[in-house]
Amino acid sequence: MKNLAFTAALALGAVSLAHAQQSGKPEDTEVYEPVPKVVKPAATPGAPPSDAVVLFDGKNLNEWVMTDDHNTPAKWKVAGGILTVDKTTGNIETKRSFGNYQLHIEWREPTSLTGTGQARGNSGVFLASIGKGDAGYELQILDSYENKTYVNGMAGSIYKQRVPAANPARKVGEWQTYDVAWRAPVFAADGKVQTPARVTVLFNGVLVQDNVELDGPTQYIGKPSYEGKAHGPSPIKLQAHGDKSEPLSFRNIWVRELP
Repeated sequence: MKNLAFTAALALGAVSLAHAQQSGKPEDTEVYEPVPKVVKPAATPGAPPSDAVVLFDGKNLNEWVMTDDHNTPAKWKVAGGILTVDKTTGNIETKRSFGNYQLHIEWREPTSLTGTGQARGNSGVFLASIGKGDAGYELQILDSYENKTYVNGMAGSIYKQRVPAANPARKVGEWQTYDVAWRAPVFAADGKVQTPARVTVLFNGVLVQDNVELDGPTQYIGKPSYEGKAHGPSPIKLQAHGDKSEPLSFRNIWVRELP
């Protein structure tokens, strides 16, 4: 009984101390402004919310141009609500430029793939396209279901820079999803990076890049660096990779601009 009484006394003392350390009123820590804007969520998972910019809805490529010539409309193939890479024409990118954003994009590798490693359905989403060709920050697309390659070049990687935390890839022929939160780099007036880029990636609903900091734009050879690469808001680019495997397809692409 003495032990029970002692325990009860300790508990009562702890509660009293906690209350003694609090001062003021609950209203002192309640915030009412600014009020967040109202965004109507999509009726079905993966569909664009009310404030999204729809980049591809299965109908046309009105939001896209050729990367190497912005005066030329995108030449990839649209059929049956699906966008398929045309490797004979080159990369495509959005007409609009974006700073910080949330991106949703779905992609599918063809069942006819026969290559291995990097020659198996290779493509990429360049989160900021900062020049012609493959210049920018690449989120790798590849068949990574039981396909061995270097781990900083598998699906879900920030190519040659950040290894994904997991491999949730589905089999070829099945639709895969990337949901991305991109924070663009900020540069000082002298062109030096002030705040590096950061990115979060969910791959098929699995977190594979957790607010990782990037060392610069993608480099195929050598280490990434921001030196001499200052830029502002940029297009989002899709890659027509030069490997010989059958081209992959995309659908349901939308973006939400973030502050």
